[in-house]
Amino acid sequence: MSSVSKVFVARLVGLAVLGPDGESIGRVRDVVISIRMSGQQPRVLGLAVELTTRRRIFVPMLRVTAIEPQAVALNTGTVSLRRLHLRPGEALAIGQVLDTHVRVVDPDLPELADADVTVIDLGIEKTRTRDWVVSRVAIRAGRRGLRRRHETQVVEWSSVQGITQSSLNLPGQGVAQALLQFEGMRPADVANALRELPAKRRDEIAAALDDERLADVLQELPPDDQKEVLAALGRDRAVDILEAMDPDDAADLLGELPDTEAEAFLEEMDPVESEPLRRLLLHSPDTAGGVMTSEPIVVTASTTIAEALARVRNPDLTPAAASLVFVVRPPTSTPTGKYLGCVHLQALLREPPAHLVGGILDTDLAQLHPEDSLETMTRYFATYNLVCGPVVDEAGHLLGAVSVDDLLDEILPRDWRETEPEDVVEADGYGVGSGPEPASGGPQVRIR
Repeated sequence: MSSVSKVFVARLVGLAVLGPDGESIGRVRDVVISIRMSGQQPRVLGLAVELTTRRRIFVPMLRVTAIEPQAVALNTGTVSLRRLHLRPGEALAIGQVLDTHVRVVDPDLPELADADVTVIDLGIEKTRTRDWVVSRVAIRAGRRGLRRRHETQVVEWSSVQGITQSSLNLPGQGVAQALLQFEGMRPADVANALRELPAKRRDEIAAALDDERLADVLQELPPDDQKEVLAALGRDRAVDILEAMDPDDAADLLGELPDTEAEAFLEEMDPVESEPLRRLLLHSPDTAGGVMTSEPIVVTASTTIAEALARVRNPDLTPAAASLVFVVRPPTSTPTGKYLGCVHLQALLREPPAHLVGGILDTDLAQLHPEDSLETMTRYFATYNLVCGPVVDEAGHLLGAVSVDDLLDEILPRDWRETEPEDVVEADGYGVGSGPEPASGGPQVRIR
């Protein structure tokens, strides 16, 4: 049965929610959206799902693999059983937005300019970045509106005024106002701003961010701040955030916790999400096996250039991770089948889209090994002028990839996020272009 990429939320109500093996989890009762103060299209955060016990829980959209005419399919049968609780800026599409009185400003519908208009449905759609947003609004006008009373019309979200946090009487307006300044900011900049706030305010704002946004921001905080924020979230929400983080960053965070606490988190996580973390935690954090990500771009030799480029366009990838496509024999999930070679992004751009990546493999590029040290990795990137490299075990299986941004996190001082460049120069005792020359002619790196 085909999956849809556009749907009105009222059609979702009552649909069965199924796990990956077809097991019944519950039924959709509502859709949770974020009402942005900047007027942007609201993001669809997840579904309010009613279990057979009548308890309503929250299922994030990142768990949804398909919305079909008769059911919603999830990528896991394991869901958090904590009761649905809305955070500041969040609203229920059915329970809070429908029946709201709004204004419509649309040059193609001048008759609605002063009409009494009511929202009767919201149209959501999946974007190219795989996020779901509210893109359309179904409305019904009163006697001074459309040609016939109670006639229904669908307009773009941008044409509707009046669906705001204040008009919906959403709680947590103080935190919502603080969140406004973070919209559109890079995660690293948000993390820097949070570090300047009192711990209580920082934790309030962190709790109000949606899972994916908070995961991105948490990855940019110093380890001590990460642990404090995670503890303030509560166990269930913390598990959700760990699952939304990049595997290497989540493993680094778990590695900072006591073994018993880290194991407790791993036990509560979805096995599909926790297994890569367990493999990463087997390696020392100052080796390639501990630094690598277990989710690089991996394809088979029969993949077309067009398909490989589509993978590269994933907006969740860092520029470094998108610079190389690794080619293996099945399976393509790490640890993979036999590693065959890699294809550089520039090579992909030069080839016809219908050609296969197996025809342009770079089989000569040296490989990193899981036990390689930070210095070995640094010299590797300097030697080959790369920003990403494969990590392969003795049996020839691809385990993951090290990117230069993750390596820098390990090479720089532990507190580099908390110090300005001038502070680092003062601590070293000399600045660029002054002071003693390095003892050897080669590049000097500080390895902790």
